[in-house]
Amino acid sequence: MGFRMGIVGLPNVGKSTLFNALTKTAAAQAANFPFCTIEPNVGDVAVPDARLDTLAEIAQSKQIIPTRMTFVDIAGLVKGASKGEGLGNQFLANIREVDAIAHVLRCFEDEDVTHVDGRVDPVADAETIETELIIADMESLEKRLQNIVRKVRGGDKEAVQQERLMKMALEALEAGKPARVVEVDAEDAKQWKMLQLLSTKPVLYVCNVDEGEAATGNALSAKVAEMAAAQGNSHVIISAKIEEEISQLDEEEAAEFLEELGLKEAGLDRLIQAGYDLLHLQTYFTVGPKEARAWTIRAGTLAPQAAGVIHGDFEKGFIRAETIAYDDFVTLGGEQPAKDAGKMRAEGKGYEVKDGDVLHFLFNT
Repeated sequence: MGFRMGIVGLPNVGKSTLFNALTKTAAAQAANFPFCTIEPNVGDVAVPDARLDTLAEIAQSKQIIPTRMTFVDIAGLVKGASKGEGLGNQFLANIREVDAIAHVLRCFEDEDVTHVDGRVDPVADAETIETELIIADMESLEKRLQNIVRKVRGGDKEAVQQERLMKMALEALEAGKPARVVEVDAEDAKQWKMLQLLSTKPVLYVCNVDEGEAATGNALSAKVAEMAAAQGNSHVIISAKIEEEISQLDEEEAAEFLEELGLKEAGLDRLIQAGYDLLHLQTYFTVGPKEARAWTIRAGTLAPQAAGVIHGDFEKGFIRAETIAYDDFVTLGGEQPAKDAGKMRAEGKGYEVKDGDVLHFLFNT
C-alpha cells in the first residue's frame, strides 16, 4: 500500500515547481525502478529507504523494488473555491481522493513573483485554504442532514449515528475549526470516515524558501512552524528551486550539490518521510535472491493484513509469518545466520508487524 498526497497551494507559491521536481525525480528513477505517470498531474515516486539497499546487498538480490508514494498536483486554489470560483469544484473533488494534504506555503520574498493577494504571509495563505475546506464541509453537511431527517424519524440506527456525527462535525466547523479536531470513538470511526469531510485530511505544511535558506529556514517559515505546532500538524522546509535543480542531476552530482549547500538530504526525501509520519505509515521487507522489496502498511497492522498487501490470497490463507527484525538480519548477515542464531520467529494472526521487519509468509492456497 502506497498513499496519495495532494499538493495544494495558492497561485505563485512554488507548487508547480515542486511537483515538476518530483516528477523529474520519478522519471530519473525509471531506469532502475518501475515508474508510471498516471495522469499529467499525478506522479508516482519511489520512497527512499537506505535499509532496502543494505538488505539487497546482504541477500545479493538481483532486483530492488522500493515502495511508492503518489503525489497529486491539485488545481490551484483561489478564495471562493467552495463557491466554485476559479477551479474550485475540481480542487475540492481532487482533495477528496487523497489521503493527506501537502500545503505549499510561500516563505520567500521575490518582487518578480506576484502574490495573488499582494503580500507574503504564509499563515494567512494557510488560513485561506483551511477556510475554503471548512465552508465546503459545512455546506455538504447541511444538505446531508436535511436528506436523512426522514430516516432518523423512522428510527434507522445508522442514520441516527450519522446525524450525531454530522452535528459533532458541524459544531466544530461553525466555530471555525477543521473537522479533524473532533475526537471520535472507535465504534464511530468507520461512519466518521464515510462522511468524507475535506477538513479531516491530515495536513503537512511545506515551507518554500529561497535557496540560501533551505538549511536554516527564515522568519516566515518559523511562523509556519509555530502555527503547525499549535494545530498538531507537521511542517518541512524546502527550496523548490533546489529540488528542481537536484532532479536534473545524477546521484553523485546531487550528493555533491547538497553538501555544498549544507544539506544532509534532499528536501523531497524529508517531504516523503514527513508524509509517512503524518499518516502513521511504516515499512516491512521481503528479501531473497530474486528481489528485495519494501511494502507500506499502517502502524498497528496485523500480520494477515500485512500479507494481504502483497496479495489477497496471502491474507485469506494466512498460516504464519516467519519474522526477522531488520537489525538482526543485518548484524548476523542474512536469513540463514539469523535462523541459526534463533532470531527468526514464527508469528501468528495476532502479530502486529513492526517497522523494518523482514517477513516471509506461509499460507494455504
